[in-house]
Amino acid sequence: MKQLLIILMLAGLTGFKSAGNRHISGTVYDANKSILAGVHVLITGTQVSTFTDAKGHYAIDVPEDKSSLTFSFIGFETQTVKVGKSNTIDVYLKTLNQQLQEVVTLGYGSQKNKALTAAVADANVSPAPGAPAKVMIRGTNTTRRYSANDMMIMPPPAENTESYKGITENGFKTTQSEPLSTFSVDVDAASYSNVRRFINSGQLPPADAVRIEEMINYFHYNLAGPTNNEPVGITTELSTAPWNSNHRLLRIGLKAKTVATDKLPASNLVFLIDVSGSMDEPNKLPLVQSSLKMLVNQLRPKDKVAIVVYAGAAGVVLPATSGDKKTTINNAIDNLQAGGSTAGGAGIKLAYKIAQNNFMKGGNNRVMLATDGDFNVGASSDDDMEKLIERERESGISLSVLGFGMGNYKDSKMETLADKGNGNYAYLDNITEARKTLISEFGGTLFTIAKDVKLQVEFNPAKVQAYRLVGYENRALNKEDFNNDKKDAGDMGSGHTVTAFYEIVPAGIKDDYSGSVDPLKYQKPKPVQYSNSSDEMLTIKFRYKQPTSSVSKMSHVEVYDKPLALSSTSTDFRFAAAVAEFGMLLRDSQFKQQSTYDQAIKMARTAKGDDAEGYRAEFVKLAESAKLLSPNKALAFEE
Repeated sequence: MKQLLIILMLAGLTGFKSAGNRHISGTVYDANKSILAGVHVLITGTQVSTFTDAKGHYAIDVPEDKSSLTFSFIGFETQTVKVGKSNTIDVYLKTLNQQLQEVVTLGYGSQKNKALTAAVADANVSPAPGAPAKVMIRGTNTTRRYSANDMMIMPPPAENTESYKGITENGFKTTQSEPLSTFSVDVDAASYSNVRRFINSGQLPPADAVRIEEMINYFHYNLAGPTNNEPVGITTELSTAPWNSNHRLLRIGLKAKTVATDKLPASNLVFLIDVSGSMDEPNKLPLVQSSLKMLVNQLRPKDKVAIVVYAGAAGVVLPATSGDKKTTINNAIDNLQAGGSTAGGAGIKLAYKIAQNNFMKGGNNRVMLATDGDFNVGASSDDDMEKLIERERESGISLSVLGFGMGNYKDSKMETLADKGNGNYAYLDNITEARKTLISEFGGTLFTIAKDVKLQVEFNPAKVQAYRLVGYENRALNKEDFNNDKKDAGDMGSGHTVTAFYEIVPAGIKDDYSGSVDPLKYQKPKPVQYSNSSDEMLTIKFRYKQPTSSVSKMSHVEVYDKPLALSSTSTDFRFAAAVAEFGMLLRDSQFKQQSTYDQAIKMARTAKGDDAEGYRAEFVKLAESAKLLSPNKALAFEE
């Protein structure tokens, strides 16, 4: 009888299957078996999705009642794959064979010059009522007509209120009139991940969202570290500018020393989290929570974390708690909910107060702000926020900013806060970027090795006719600021690398970039004889302070007029130059000269080097997608 009961129980269990999710993962490739980063992976029939990371890998939890995944990416055919018995699904996407041969017109009725989809740009669809729209494929003799019945009428999009600080590009300066160029370092990388978000969503970024120096410095470079126990080392490399063979391109590379995690000072952190209504989206507060919990897992017992939140008002949800109480900290993060307006100014003031109450002498005292930047209550203008942060930074507490979201993203505010708060600024568009910023680059993000790092370059007029600093527009300093230790500048964290490019017009080269002015009426300048006996092209001076010092230290290095052939430069030089060229194309820079997407892509592809994390391969794919989106690849419309 007992045996019969057991048999009946087992028979009943064979028909029982527990409800839940299946963890599906895999890698997405193109037809050439190259990885594809940024591919959208959607559980078919739901709004649950993820993206492939820099190595083309994805992972997603699929409910038992869902049977397929849909994979989509710019320039490739969308593919729906059934979920079978295996929990590993690798996918190979096919390139769109007719990506510029056919078009589906999506509109909100009559449109004028709207970028509607990744494949359709500069549309002019305004036929007479009832008449078909005439669509001509640029570069072909093909014309197609579409009537109103062919059009899918979409609801109007949500208002886009994103804001970016205007950038006036650095121009060429003549060495005779301005022999000195002075600027502060910049280790922020927010612009690159934000640009990636735009391109992966099927549109080119606004020009002012493209800060070329941040795009270049997103990537890690294999620079020599400092010697003699100095905090920063310098490397230079000189070659031909890829976009103008008559010009030279100088790369200046700085590297901060790397300090092992167990040797880093204790941290006093305050997580300042925006929980206003604008953060109530999947790519905002939920991503903030996941990102900060990854950071919590890196903390040591000697570290402390407090949590301040703000919406209509600001408040403390977790007092300073030691880093070994991870469950307590993570529970406080998990319990956060979004709603209300945004009293950002009040939140920042409270966070600084909490940080000051728990100040660690000789430690890493830092407020970490996580927000979309949409401050709409209290001190909300960029100027007001800048003054507030300038007052608070004197307390010895740094401010780092983590940006999230889209649609109402306020890049201009967050860049201002980080710059004035002696901190860094990152844009987290997905959990992979959070891992890069808060785990892979943990020391560089949180621990300052050298502060107020400045560079001043003096050009030799006998060798250099004109020059241009590529990027760093919002980091420019007056020449007198270089020796002024009271003038704030950028900081470098553990292991940080910084790259800056100068485009140089050699003496004797005739082009349109050197410029000239009429002779002076009231002064007769005496002609100056420049010596050609020296091969010195320029001298680079750089200053920095130790983290606890108020007095700077200066070093210098000379660069000689001995350029390498571009093919003989390091892979880092060529890859960084490709990123710079890509940035100029995205900005449609007046200085892009002979830059092309094909040239930048080719140079980057052959200069990936040791790309263990796959970020350089991801860049190549991103540049290929941007090429597809660029105006000269779009379709032309006629009435």
